[in-house]
Amino acid sequence: MSKCIQGLSLGVLCLVLVSTISGALSHEGSVALSHEGVGRKQNVTYDGRSLIIDGRRELFFSGSIHYPRSTPDMWPDLIAKAKEGGINVISTYVFWNAHEPVEGKFNFKGRYNLVKFIKLIQKQGLYVILRIGPFIEAEWNHGGFPYWLREKPGIIFRTDNQPFKYYMKRYAKMIVNMMNKNELFAPQGGPIILTQIENEYNNVQQVFKERGADYVQWAGNMALKLNTGVPWIMCKQKDAPGAVINTCNGRNCGDTFTGPNSPNKPSLWTENWTAQYRVLGDPPSQRPAEDLAFAVARWFSKHGTLVNYYMYHGGTNFGRTTSSFVTTRYYDEAPLDEYGLVREPKWGHLRDLHRALKLSRKALLWGTHSNYSLGHQLEARVYQNSEKNVCSAFLANNNTREAATIYFQNVPYYLPPRSISILPDCKTVVFNTKKVNAQHNARTFHHVKDFSKGMRWKMFKDSIPNTEDTPVQNSLLLEHYNATKDTTDFLWYTTNIDVGSNDLPLLNSIKPILQVASWGHAVHGFVNDLYVGSSHGDHVQSPFSLNKPITLKPGKNKISLLSMTTGFPNSGGYMEHKIAGVSKVLIQGLMTGTQDLINNIWGHQVGLLGEKLEVYNPRSSKKVKWVDAKGHDHEPLIWYKRHFDAPAGSDPVALDMSSMGKGEIWVNGQSIGRYWVSYLTPLGLPSQSVYHIPRSFLKPKRNLLVILEETGGNPRRITLENVRRDIICGFVSENHPPKVKDFERSDSQIKALVHESELQPMLNLHCPSDNVIQTIDFASFGNPIGICSAFATGTCHSAVAKDIVEKACLGKESCVVSALPSNFGTDLCPGTIKTLAVQARCGPKRKIKH
Repeated sequence: MSKCIQGLSLGVLCLVLVSTISGALSHEGSVALSHEGVGRKQNVTYDGRSLIIDGRRELFFSGSIHYPRSTPDMWPDLIAKAKEGGINVISTYVFWNAHEPVEGKFNFKGRYNLVKFIKLIQKQGLYVILRIGPFIEAEWNHGGFPYWLREKPGIIFRTDNQPFKYYMKRYAKMIVNMMNKNELFAPQGGPIILTQIENEYNNVQQVFKERGADYVQWAGNMALKLNTGVPWIMCKQKDAPGAVINTCNGRNCGDTFTGPNSPNKPSLWTENWTAQYRVLGDPPSQRPAEDLAFAVARWFSKHGTLVNYYMYHGGTNFGRTTSSFVTTRYYDEAPLDEYGLVREPKWGHLRDLHRALKLSRKALLWGTHSNYSLGHQLEARVYQNSEKNVCSAFLANNNTREAATIYFQNVPYYLPPRSISILPDCKTVVFNTKKVNAQHNARTFHHVKDFSKGMRWKMFKDSIPNTEDTPVQNSLLLEHYNATKDTTDFLWYTTNIDVGSNDLPLLNSIKPILQVASWGHAVHGFVNDLYVGSSHGDHVQSPFSLNKPITLKPGKNKISLLSMTTGFPNSGGYMEHKIAGVSKVLIQGLMTGTQDLINNIWGHQVGLLGEKLEVYNPRSSKKVKWVDAKGHDHEPLIWYKRHFDAPAGSDPVALDMSSMGKGEIWVNGQSIGRYWVSYLTPLGLPSQSVYHIPRSFLKPKRNLLVILEETGGNPRRITLENVRRDIICGFVSENHPPKVKDFERSDSQIKALVHESELQPMLNLHCPSDNVIQTIDFASFGNPIGICSAFATGTCHSAVAKDIVEKACLGKESCVVSALPSNFGTDLCPGTIKTLAVQARCGPKRKIKH
């Protein structure tokens, strides 16, 4: 149902919305700021309207890309794709525990080469937001804090605590000095225009009461005294002190942000969540492109001048870098997926939005704002500057169910449910958040056949320590984090018990029960070196228990427990007091009653033997005897290894671990992260089953693959995959508005373009670089149903649709097909608004199929 409502007037203008969306702009071009010579010194200031760079106001479209979650060879392509998508700023945290894992010993090499990453951003003409923290949260192990910080006497994190403030200031000063030394701040000619201290402290401030409030003031004032020459920000911090700008994080800051805490500070959105990170047990997280676009358009229509997408590329949590229970794959639903491939339509729809907002730049930054209610859930936000002869309008329908027809300048405009149309000249709709002109695509995984040929897996079984051989023996169960000091996920607890023949149940069908309580995150149980089972907690961090029937023998019995963590917690108050590990052990069902083992002599061993010997490292792999893995499927605590050749081409590479349980993967000695495919979601599927191997980890021949399997799996069913986004789709209706081909023209030219009769609703398809359209898998003109990779014909279908699309598209990198009925012969299904839906597959030129 559509409503038509008479609106208020702006002068003689009647405001309201109807119509056509055009909104998708040409594929070429970007809105990245053009630095007039990279390296030019620029002053960065601000006022209540915007950031000001060398006296110039600007709209900023930022994307979070974290350097440790990708590899240096990926960085240039990620930055280039972000720039092409309309991003003009890259935002990143600085990862303290990655850079200083041992106090005083620093690592700024490889994936941790922060300076190189920033210089690559600058090389492509983009700005940088540097979020120093040093607390970052970020679903990163320990929120970025190094383990050694926990052991400083009297320390309490993130409060008015002298030891913590000393180390925080020392680290922040070191990072700022490094940036200064490399001349990376904007006043030095570098790209950094904003720096962040702390991170979402409002979430925990009340825990520390007045000490929390004092700490915020100290942190902000400490940062202001550091020599950056650019503004400081604090996200989600209502009481950010002095000149520090408080910013918004969330999904809908245009509606939830109450504004800066001073009229002299601009409205900045530092985290617009493009979906949601995933923890083990989570089903897939989704956020439609339309919802993102609506939130961003709302933000800029309400005085916002900077938005940062968190994440624009999430990437991979390599090694042991995740916080507890977070998956290796991070924000895969971002505009650039885990592998750095463009995710459509999210990437393209946001690109088109950025271009539409750029057209409105003058009015937004120099215009006077007016807001008009046009009825229930309908409004117009208008920015106008008569001296500059600019006017831009945002026409919004906030109703989530019903469309609306309204009038603006006595011209009707149609607004789909929950959408915003952008009129850069207060006349012409160039973008609507609900109407997606960007093509869709789907990710596909292709088995590398050579991986399975002549496959020979070798195995090495890790040992279960004896109590008397362990390094630490006492009557206390050691706390896991303190014992392992973040050097490994594993801590062994082992003890012996004597059982008399009269203690055992008389019936063989009745077995004693081993009951273990643990604070996390998982525990594997062994009795007399035989595996009895596992149990685990979840990301809520509550204690869990293992309850398994066991077989005991008269005499001495060995009880062994392998405690396992999936990283440290990354948030909350009093992080330094978080604990993990076994806290209680009982044996129930004995004839003499329940036996409490907590006061037994317990042996403790940090880590596994295979870790100590570094059997995953090519240089150390021969320290143990590897045997044929055949016949050892589904056994616990097995190290598997084999060699494989890198697949040809440049496609991203991944391992499908669906046949395994839980463990970690190394390629040529580098960890690609933990896997846990046996941890299922409520949908009965793994939270993640495919794991990224960066191309830079590989050599052409004989790559060493080593897998630690904790609970049991079948390595022969592991597959190597090439990852592509080679399925592309388009979907456009005959009444869909035309595309504006050139958004750099004047307002009058834009209007003329939109009303030119020859411009038609067009379906556009475009393959990734160096690929062409090989096949048309589906084409229908009529009323097709479904979505990309799941289209089907409806009750109205043109028999010639596929022939027409194939003629226009096969063998081409891109193609355009008119969605007018005249293009398909007779007007079938009179009275029905027809839609053209196409699904195509891209590939190398040599494989075209007609």
